[in-house]
Amino acid sequence: MPLLTTGISHHTATLEIREKIAIARTDYATRVKELYKLEGVEEVVVVSTCNRTEIYSIGPKHSREQVRQWLQTRGNLSDAEMDAHCYVREREHAVRHLFRVAGGLESLVLGESQIVGQLKQSWQMAHEAGGIGKVLDRLFQHAFSTGKLIRSKTGIGEHPVSVAYTTVMLAKQIFGDLSSKTVILVGAGEMVELCGRHLHDRGVSNLIIANRSVVRAAELAEQFGAHAVALTDLPDVLYKADILISSTASPEPVIHPKAVKAALKQRRNQPIFLVDIAVPRDIHPDVGKLGNVYLYTIDDLQKVVNENISKRTEAAEAATGDVNKSVEEFMRWLNSARAAVYLKNLHKHARMNSEELVAKALRKIKAGKDPEKVITQLANTLTKRILHLPSTRLRQAAEQQDDELLRVANRLFEPEDNP
Repeated sequence: MPLLTTGISHHTATLEIREKIAIARTDYATRVKELYKLEGVEEVVVVSTCNRTEIYSIGPKHSREQVRQWLQTRGNLSDAEMDAHCYVREREHAVRHLFRVAGGLESLVLGESQIVGQLKQSWQMAHEAGGIGKVLDRLFQHAFSTGKLIRSKTGIGEHPVSVAYTTVMLAKQIFGDLSSKTVILVGAGEMVELCGRHLHDRGVSNLIIANRSVVRAAELAEQFGAHAVALTDLPDVLYKADILISSTASPEPVIHPKAVKAALKQRRNQPIFLVDIAVPRDIHPDVGKLGNVYLYTIDDLQKVVNENISKRTEAAEAATGDVNKSVEEFMRWLNSARAAVYLKNLHKHARMNSEELVAKALRKIKAGKDPEKVITQLANTLTKRILHLPSTRLRQAAEQQDDELLRVANRLFEPEDNP
Protein backbone atom coordinates (compact mmCIF):
# COMPACT_ATOMS: atom_id res chain seq x y z
CA MET A 1 0.00 0.00 0.00
CA PRO A 2 2.28 2.80 -1.25
CA LEU A 3 1.97 6.27 0.23
CA LEU A 4 1.83 8.94 -2.49
CA THR A 5 1.99 12.73 -2.78
CA THR A 6 0.79 14.08 -6.12
CA GLY A 7 0.78 17.82 -6.71
CA ILE A 8 1.87 21.15 -8.11
CA SER A 9 3.42 23.99 -6.08
CA HIS A 10 5.13 27.37 -6.39
CA HIS A 11 8.41 25.46 -6.74
CA THR A 12 7.27 23.83 -9.99
CA ALA A 13 4.55 26.01 -11.55
CA THR A 14 3.49 29.58 -12.22
CA LEU A 15 0.47 31.19 -10.58
CA GLU A 16 -1.49 30.69 -13.81
CA ILE A 17 -0.98 26.92 -13.68
CA ARG A 18 -1.65 26.75 -9.93
CA GLU A 19 -4.93 28.62 -10.39
CA LYS A 20 -6.17 25.99 -12.83
CA ILE A 21 -6.03 23.15 -10.33
CA ALA A 22 -6.72 25.11 -7.13
CA ILE A 23 -9.50 23.61 -4.98
CA ALA A 24 -11.75 25.82 -2.86
CA ARG A 25 -11.91 24.84 0.79
CA THR A 26 -15.69 24.48 0.51
CA ASP A 27 -15.14 21.79 -2.16
CA TYR A 28 -12.69 19.67 -0.14
CA ALA A 29 -15.27 17.10 0.94
CA THR A 30 -16.60 16.67 -2.60
CA ARG A 31 -13.12 16.24 -4.07
CA VAL A 32 -12.10 13.77 -1.36
CA LYS A 33 -15.15 11.66 -2.17
CA GLU A 34 -14.36 11.81 -5.91
CA LEU A 35 -10.79 10.69 -5.34
CA TYR A 36 -11.85 7.98 -2.90
CA LYS A 37 -13.97 6.43 -5.67
CA LEU A 38 -10.93 6.05 -7.95
CA GLU A 39 -9.74 2.48 -8.42
CA GLY A 40 -7.16 1.55 -5.79
CA VAL A 41 -7.40 4.70 -3.65
CA GLU A 42 -7.79 3.54 -0.05
CA GLU A 43 -7.25 6.84 1.82
CA VAL A 44 -6.99 10.42 0.59
CA VAL A 45 -6.46 14.01 1.81
CA VAL A 46 -6.69 17.16 -0.33
CA VAL A 47 -4.46 20.17 0.45
CA SER A 48 -4.91 23.36 -1.59
CA THR A 49 -3.45 26.80 -0.80
CA CYS A 50 -2.38 29.74 -2.95
CA ASN A 51 1.05 28.11 -3.30
CA ARG A 52 0.23 24.42 -3.69
CA THR A 53 -2.40 21.81 -4.51
CA GLU A 54 -1.44 18.33 -3.32
CA ILE A 55 -3.19 14.97 -3.01
CA TYR A 56 -1.96 12.62 -0.27
CA SER A 57 -3.18 9.09 -0.93
CA ILE A 58 -2.75 5.45 0.01
CA GLY A 59 -3.16 2.70 -2.54
CA PRO A 60 -1.46 0.22 -4.88
CA LYS A 61 0.90 1.44 -7.58
CA HIS A 62 -1.74 1.74 -10.30
CA SER A 63 -3.60 4.32 -8.18
CA ARG A 64 -0.70 6.71 -8.84
CA GLU A 65 -1.82 7.22 -12.43
CA GLN A 66 -5.47 7.43 -11.38
CA VAL A 67 -4.79 10.36 -9.04
CA ARG A 68 -2.47 12.09 -11.50
CA GLN A 69 -5.08 11.78 -14.26
CA TRP A 70 -7.78 13.18 -11.94
CA LEU A 71 -5.60 16.21 -11.23
CA GLN A 72 -4.84 16.71 -14.93
CA THR A 73 -8.50 16.49 -15.92
CA ARG A 74 -9.54 18.88 -13.17
CA GLY A 75 -7.05 21.53 -14.31
CA ASN A 76 -7.56 20.81 -18.02
CA LEU A 77 -3.78 20.55 -18.35
CA SER A 78 -1.95 19.01 -21.28
CA ASP A 79 0.39 16.04 -20.95
CA ALA A 80 3.31 18.42 -21.49
CA GLU A 81 2.13 20.73 -18.71
CA MET A 82 1.71 17.83 -16.31
CA ASP A 83 5.16 16.48 -17.13
CA ALA A 84 6.68 19.93 -16.58
CA HIS A 85 4.87 20.96 -13.41
CA CYS A 86 3.43 17.94 -11.58
CA TYR A 87 5.44 15.88 -9.11
CA VAL A 88 4.74 12.48 -7.55
CA ARG A 89 6.58 11.43 -4.41
CA GLU A 90 6.36 7.94 -2.95
CA ARG A 91 6.82 6.29 0.43
CA GLU A 92 9.44 8.01 2.62
CA HIS A 93 9.89 10.81 0.05
CA ALA A 94 6.19 11.61 0.38
CA VAL A 95 6.47 11.53 4.18
CA ARG A 96 9.52 13.81 4.18
CA HIS A 97 7.74 16.26 1.86
CA LEU A 98 4.70 16.57 4.13
CA PHE A 99 6.85 17.03 7.24
CA ARG A 100 8.80 19.80 5.48
CA VAL A 101 5.54 21.44 4.41
CA ALA A 102 4.23 21.31 7.99
CA GLY A 103 7.45 22.90 9.24
CA GLY A 104 7.19 25.78 6.75
CA LEU A 105 10.33 24.56 4.98
CA GLU A 106 8.59 24.35 1.59
CA SER A 107 6.67 27.64 1.91
CA LEU A 108 7.12 30.67 -0.34
CA VAL A 109 7.89 32.63 2.85
CA LEU A 110 10.29 30.27 4.59
CA GLY A 111 9.07 29.29 8.05
CA GLU A 112 5.57 30.78 7.83
CA SER A 113 3.17 29.17 10.27
CA GLN A 114 -0.14 29.60 8.43
CA ILE A 115 0.36 26.31 6.60
CA VAL A 116 -0.12 24.32 9.84
CA GLY A 117 -3.70 25.57 10.18
CA GLN A 118 -4.34 24.85 6.52
CA LEU A 119 -3.07 21.28 6.88
CA LYS A 120 -5.25 20.74 9.96
CA GLN A 121 -8.31 21.95 8.03
CA SER A 122 -7.48 19.56 5.19
CA TRP A 123 -7.08 16.65 7.61
CA GLN A 124 -10.33 17.50 9.42
CA MET A 125 -12.38 17.84 6.22
CA ALA A 126 -10.98 14.60 4.78
CA HIS A 127 -11.79 12.88 8.06
CA GLU A 128 -15.38 14.12 7.95
CA ALA A 129 -15.69 13.06 4.30
CA GLY A 130 -14.54 9.53 5.11
CA GLY A 131 -11.23 9.77 3.26
CA ILE A 132 -8.88 9.19 6.19
CA GLY A 133 -7.89 5.81 7.54
CA LYS A 134 -5.27 4.57 9.96
CA VAL A 135 -2.22 5.49 7.86
CA LEU A 136 -3.02 9.05 6.78
CA ASP A 137 -4.41 9.88 10.20
CA ARG A 138 -1.14 8.79 11.80
CA LEU A 139 0.86 10.57 9.06
CA PHE A 140 -0.83 13.95 9.55
CA GLN A 141 -0.71 13.74 13.34
CA HIS A 142 3.01 13.05 13.05
CA ALA A 143 3.35 15.98 10.62
CA PHE A 144 1.70 18.37 13.09
CA SER A 145 4.08 17.23 15.83
CA THR A 146 7.09 17.60 13.54
CA GLY A 147 6.05 21.09 12.47
CA LYS A 148 5.65 22.14 16.09
CA LEU A 149 9.05 20.67 16.97
CA ILE A 150 10.77 22.53 14.13
CA ARG A 151 9.29 25.88 15.16
CA SER A 152 9.99 25.50 18.85
CA LYS A 153 13.50 24.09 18.41
CA THR A 154 14.82 26.30 15.59
CA GLY A 155 12.77 29.47 16.14
CA ILE A 156 12.38 29.67 12.36
CA GLY A 157 9.25 31.83 12.58
CA GLU A 158 10.67 34.36 15.01
CA HIS A 159 12.44 36.46 12.36
CA PRO A 160 10.01 38.59 10.26
CA VAL A 161 10.73 38.51 6.54
CA SER A 162 8.16 40.96 5.16
CA VAL A 163 8.61 44.74 5.30
CA ALA A 164 5.14 45.25 6.81
CA TYR A 165 5.63 42.64 9.52
CA THR A 166 9.17 43.84 10.26
CA THR A 167 7.84 47.37 10.72
CA VAL A 168 5.36 46.23 13.34
CA MET A 169 7.91 44.03 15.11
CA LEU A 170 10.38 46.93 15.35
CA ALA A 171 7.65 49.09 16.87
CA LYS A 172 6.96 46.31 19.37
CA GLN A 173 10.65 46.14 20.29
CA ILE A 174 10.67 49.88 21.05
CA PHE A 175 7.32 50.20 22.83
CA GLY A 176 6.60 46.69 24.09
CA ASP A 177 2.81 46.35 24.32
CA LEU A 178 1.28 48.18 21.34
CA SER A 179 -2.36 47.94 22.41
CA SER A 180 -2.29 51.30 24.24
CA LYS A 181 -0.36 53.15 21.50
CA THR A 182 -1.76 55.43 18.82
CA VAL A 183 -0.67 54.61 15.28
CA ILE A 184 -1.07 56.77 12.20
CA LEU A 185 -0.90 55.10 8.80
CA VAL A 186 -0.24 57.49 5.90
CA GLY A 187 -1.51 56.17 2.56
CA ALA A 188 -4.02 53.49 1.72
CA GLY A 189 -2.16 51.05 -0.52
CA GLU A 190 -1.31 47.36 -0.08
CA MET A 191 1.66 47.96 2.25
CA VAL A 192 -0.37 50.22 4.56
CA GLU A 193 -3.20 47.68 4.55
CA LEU A 194 -0.78 44.89 5.55
CA CYS A 195 0.64 47.03 8.36
CA GLY A 196 -2.89 47.82 9.50
CA ARG A 197 -3.76 44.14 9.62
CA HIS A 198 -0.65 43.25 11.65
CA LEU A 199 -1.32 46.12 14.08
CA HIS A 200 -4.99 45.20 14.43
CA ASP A 201 -4.03 41.58 15.15
CA ARG A 202 -1.82 42.84 17.98
CA GLY A 203 -4.64 44.69 19.66
CA VAL A 204 -3.98 48.25 18.43
CA SER A 205 -7.29 50.08 18.70
CA ASN A 206 -6.15 53.70 18.40
CA LEU A 207 -5.52 53.73 14.67
CA ILE A 208 -5.72 56.72 12.29
CA ILE A 209 -5.49 56.45 8.50
CA ALA A 210 -4.52 59.58 6.54
CA ASN A 211 -4.86 59.62 2.76
CA ARG A 212 -5.44 62.02 -0.10
CA SER A 213 -8.71 60.24 -0.83
CA VAL A 214 -10.71 60.31 2.38
CA VAL A 215 -13.17 57.85 0.83
CA ARG A 216 -10.42 55.27 0.32
CA ALA A 217 -9.06 55.97 3.82
CA ALA A 218 -12.53 55.41 5.24
CA GLU A 219 -12.89 52.10 3.39
CA LEU A 220 -9.62 50.87 4.84
CA ALA A 221 -10.38 52.28 8.29
CA GLU A 222 -13.62 50.32 8.40
CA GLN A 223 -11.66 47.04 8.26
CA PHE A 224 -9.74 47.87 11.43
CA GLY A 225 -12.15 50.08 13.36
CA ALA A 226 -9.88 53.06 12.64
CA HIS A 227 -10.47 56.80 12.14
CA ALA A 228 -9.96 58.31 8.67
CA VAL A 229 -8.63 61.82 7.93
CA ALA A 230 -7.53 63.72 4.85
CA LEU A 231 -3.80 63.96 4.20
CA THR A 232 -4.05 67.75 4.50
CA ASP A 233 -5.25 67.28 8.10
CA LEU A 234 -2.23 65.17 9.06
CA PRO A 235 -0.36 68.04 10.82
CA ASP A 236 -3.36 68.52 13.11
CA VAL A 237 -3.31 64.92 14.37
CA LEU A 238 0.41 64.17 14.13
CA TYR A 239 0.97 64.86 17.84
CA LYS A 240 -1.22 61.86 18.69
CA ALA A 241 1.12 59.43 16.98
CA ASP A 242 3.36 57.17 19.02
CA ILE A 243 4.02 55.35 15.77
CA LEU A 244 3.66 56.61 12.20
CA ILE A 245 4.04 54.44 9.11
CA SER A 246 3.97 56.11 5.73
CA SER A 247 3.68 54.65 2.23
CA THR A 248 2.21 56.99 -0.39
CA ALA A 249 2.93 57.49 -4.08
CA SER A 250 3.87 61.13 -3.59
CA PRO A 251 6.92 62.31 -5.59
CA GLU A 252 7.81 64.73 -2.73
CA PRO A 253 7.98 64.30 1.06
CA VAL A 254 4.63 64.71 2.78
CA ILE A 255 6.05 64.96 6.32
CA HIS A 256 8.55 67.75 7.11
CA PRO A 257 10.69 68.67 10.14
CA LYS A 258 8.50 71.66 11.00
CA ALA A 259 5.38 69.52 11.44
CA VAL A 260 7.24 66.90 13.49
CA LYS A 261 8.79 69.62 15.74
CA ALA A 262 5.33 70.98 16.45
CA ALA A 263 4.04 67.49 17.21
CA LEU A 264 6.94 66.78 19.59
CA LYS A 265 6.24 70.03 21.45
CA GLN A 266 2.59 69.03 21.95
CA ARG A 267 3.73 65.58 23.08
CA ARG A 268 6.14 67.15 25.58
CA ASN A 269 8.98 65.40 23.76
CA GLN A 270 7.62 61.90 24.16
CA PRO A 271 9.35 59.84 21.42
CA ILE A 272 7.83 59.12 18.03
CA PHE A 273 8.66 56.04 15.95
CA LEU A 274 8.52 56.93 12.23
CA VAL A 275 8.78 54.39 9.43
CA ASP A 276 9.07 55.53 5.81
CA ILE A 277 8.49 52.61 3.44
CA ALA A 278 7.81 54.78 0.39
CA VAL A 279 10.03 55.27 -2.65
CA PRO A 280 10.52 58.24 -3.17
CA ARG A 281 10.61 58.97 0.55
CA ASP A 282 7.54 60.38 2.29
CA ILE A 283 9.43 61.70 5.33
CA HIS A 284 12.07 64.38 4.83
CA PRO A 285 15.47 62.96 5.87
CA ASP A 286 16.12 65.91 8.22
CA VAL A 287 13.31 64.61 10.43
CA GLY A 288 15.71 61.89 11.55
CA LYS A 289 18.03 64.53 13.04
CA LEU A 290 15.43 65.61 15.60
CA GLY A 291 15.64 64.42 19.18
CA ASN A 292 13.21 61.79 20.42
CA VAL A 293 12.58 60.63 16.85
CA TYR A 294 13.27 57.09 15.64
CA LEU A 295 13.22 57.15 11.83
CA TYR A 296 13.56 54.04 9.69
CA THR A 297 13.58 54.00 5.88
CA ILE A 298 12.81 51.16 3.47
CA ASP A 299 16.57 50.47 3.19
CA ASP A 300 16.88 50.13 6.96
CA LEU A 301 13.99 47.69 7.01
CA GLN A 302 15.30 45.71 4.05
CA LYS A 303 18.58 45.15 5.90
CA VAL A 304 16.64 43.67 8.81
CA VAL A 305 14.55 41.56 6.42
CA ASN A 306 17.66 40.23 4.66
CA GLU A 307 19.28 39.36 8.00
CA ASN A 308 16.14 37.55 9.07
CA ILE A 309 15.91 35.63 5.79
CA SER A 310 19.48 34.46 6.43
CA LYS A 311 18.50 33.41 9.98
CA ARG A 312 15.48 31.50 8.68
CA THR A 313 17.63 29.75 6.09
CA GLU A 314 20.04 28.68 8.82
CA ALA A 315 17.11 27.47 10.93
CA ALA A 316 15.74 25.49 7.97
CA GLU A 317 19.09 23.78 7.51
CA ALA A 318 19.19 22.99 11.22
CA ALA A 319 15.73 21.42 10.97
CA THR A 320 16.85 18.83 8.39
CA GLY A 321 18.01 16.38 11.06
CA ASP A 322 14.71 16.62 12.95
CA VAL A 323 12.76 16.01 9.75
CA ASN A 324 14.86 12.96 8.87
CA LYS A 325 14.43 11.56 12.37
CA SER A 326 10.65 12.02 12.20
CA VAL A 327 10.55 10.34 8.78
CA GLU A 328 12.47 7.34 10.13
CA GLU A 329 10.10 7.04 13.11
CA PHE A 330 7.02 7.16 10.91
CA MET A 331 8.41 4.70 8.37
CA ARG A 332 9.19 2.24 11.16
CA TRP A 333 5.59 2.48 12.29
CA LEU A 334 4.29 2.19 8.71
CA ASN A 335 6.43 -0.86 7.94
CA SER A 336 5.31 -2.49 11.20
CA ALA A 337 1.69 -1.79 10.29
CA ARG A 338 2.22 -3.39 6.86
CA ALA A 339 3.85 -6.42 8.47
CA ALA A 340 0.90 -6.70 10.86
CA VAL A 341 -1.48 -6.95 7.90
CA TYR A 342 0.59 -9.73 6.30
CA LEU A 343 0.86 -11.59 9.60
CA LYS A 344 -2.88 -11.28 10.16
CA ASN A 345 -3.56 -12.85 6.75
CA LEU A 346 -1.00 -15.60 7.44
CA HIS A 347 -2.59 -16.45 10.78
CA LYS A 348 -6.06 -16.39 9.24
CA HIS A 349 -4.93 -18.83 6.53
CA ALA A 350 -3.41 -21.15 9.17
CA ARG A 351 -6.49 -21.00 11.44
CA MET A 352 -8.89 -21.81 8.61
CA ASN A 353 -6.94 -24.95 7.80
CA SER A 354 -6.35 -26.00 11.41
CA GLU A 355 -10.00 -25.55 12.46
CA GLU A 356 -11.21 -27.70 9.56
CA LEU A 357 -8.64 -30.45 10.13
CA VAL A 358 -9.10 -30.50 13.94
CA ALA A 359 -12.85 -30.94 13.48
CA LYS A 360 -12.23 -33.89 11.15
CA ALA A 361 -9.71 -35.42 13.54
CA LEU A 362 -12.11 -35.18 16.49
CA ARG A 363 -14.86 -36.90 14.50
CA LYS A 364 -12.47 -39.75 13.62
CA ILE A 365 -11.40 -40.21 17.25
CA LYS A 366 -15.05 -40.25 18.36
CA ALA A 367 -15.67 -42.87 15.69
CA GLY A 368 -13.06 -45.12 17.30
CA LYS A 369 -10.04 -44.48 15.06
CA ASP A 370 -6.55 -44.81 16.57
CA PRO A 371 -5.85 -41.35 18.16
CA GLU A 372 -2.11 -41.59 17.47
CA LYS A 373 -2.67 -42.19 13.75
CA VAL A 374 -5.32 -39.45 13.60
CA ILE A 375 -3.01 -36.90 15.21
CA THR A 376 -0.10 -37.89 12.97
CA GLN A 377 -2.32 -37.53 9.89
CA LEU A 378 -3.58 -34.17 11.18
CA ALA A 379 -0.04 -32.84 11.58
CA ASN A 380 1.07 -34.02 8.14
CA THR A 381 -1.98 -32.65 6.35
CA LEU A 382 -1.83 -29.31 8.16
CA THR A 383 1.87 -28.92 7.33
CA LYS A 384 1.24 -29.66 3.63
CA ARG A 385 -1.66 -27.21 3.39
CA ILE A 386 0.16 -24.35 5.12
CA LEU A 387 3.34 -24.85 3.09
CA HIS A 388 1.66 -25.56 -0.26
CA LEU A 389 1.42 -21.96 -1.52
CA PRO A 390 4.85 -20.80 -0.21
CA SER A 391 6.44 -23.93 -1.72
CA THR A 392 4.81 -23.26 -5.10
CA ARG A 393 6.00 -19.63 -5.07
CA LEU A 394 9.55 -20.65 -4.12
CA ARG A 395 9.72 -23.18 -6.97
CA GLN A 396 8.53 -20.47 -9.36
CA ALA A 397 11.14 -18.07 -7.97
CA ALA A 398 13.87 -20.65 -8.53
CA GLU A 399 12.69 -21.28 -12.12
CA GLN A 400 12.58 -17.52 -12.80
CA GLN A 401 15.91 -16.91 -11.03
CA ASP A 402 14.27 -14.54 -8.55
CA ASP A 403 17.25 -14.55 -6.18
CA GLU A 404 15.87 -11.75 -4.00
CA LEU A 405 12.75 -13.71 -3.05
CA LEU A 406 14.83 -16.80 -2.37
CA ARG A 407 17.14 -14.84 -0.06
CA VAL A 408 14.13 -13.39 1.80
CA ALA A 409 12.64 -16.87 2.24
CA ASN A 410 15.94 -18.16 3.54
CA ARG A 411 16.06 -15.34 6.11
CA LEU A 412 12.47 -16.06 7.19
CA PHE A 413 13.15 -19.69 7.98
CA GLU A 414 16.79 -19.50 9.01
CA PRO A 415 17.28 -20.54 12.69
CA GLU A 416 18.29 -17.64 14.94
CA ASP A 417 21.40 -19.44 16.16
CA ASN A 418 22.60 -20.10 12.59
CA PRO A 419 25.91 -18.17 12.13
